[in-house]
Amino acid sequence: MGVRMSTHRPAHARRSTLLAVSLLATLSMLAACQDPAAQAQAQAAVQAEANEAAAGQAAADFDAAYAAENWVLAGAQGDVLLARWPDTAAAERIRPLHEEVRTKANAAREAARLNALWAYNTEAVKGGNQLAAAIFSREGVDSDGSGARPVRLIFRDHPSWGRSSYLVMQAGDFDCYGACRVSVTVDDAAPVRMAANRPDTDEAIAMFIDDERALWRMIDGAKRLTVDYPVKAGGTRTAVFEVGGLERKRLPDWN
Repeated sequence: MGVRMSTHRPAHARRSTLLAVSLLATLSMLAACQDPAAQAQAQAAVQAEANEAAAGQAAADFDAAYAAENWVLAGAQGDVLLARWPDTAAAERIRPLHEEVRTKANAAREAARLNALWAYNTEAVKGGNQLAAAIFSREGVDSDGSGARPVRLIFRDHPSWGRSSYLVMQAGDFDCYGACRVSVTVDDAAPVRMAANRPDTDEAIAMFIDDERALWRMIDGAKRLTVDYPVKAGGTRTAVFEVGGLERKRLPDWN
């Protein structure tokens, strides 16, 4: 009777094979670790993959801000992405959009700055509400030698006194008691001479520009208003106002 040979490998033989495979893998890893070029290549691949993942998330945030037309936020997110991960696919994709966003973000910041220059006030008075829109000059003006101080331009709508436009100084005085003329320039247009007057009162150092409706219309859509006016200290002074942020709807009856 013949003897059948078993094809089942003993447990110790299988263990020996696994040990050999493991040893071979370990030796291969050690060889790679001992090869600086291979090690650097592996590390670079891992870092590149991590950069692409991080840039992809940043690009998703950029896309969300862009879709919401939040140009300031999108610009900031794009700045970070392009600075930290400039060589990624995500950076390449958003780069043209980022230029557009930066332009719009700068415009949005400038609009916000101009809007913030104006102050609005509603005050309950006899007969209704007094409405006012006021802005300080871009730079201080030295009207009497005591130092530069801001000049204020005010548009006022009073239920009894009607509509007024006037300048207010913190020091010095206007040389316009009774009547005078001031030079008014809007942006780069030619100067316009306008009638003005300084009320005989000590309540405020104020000078009214008589045709307030014309002045209101002149600054519609303008960026800059320049007023040259006479002062008691002698000569004239110049106040410049950045009027581009005026919310005209705040004084609805003027429009």
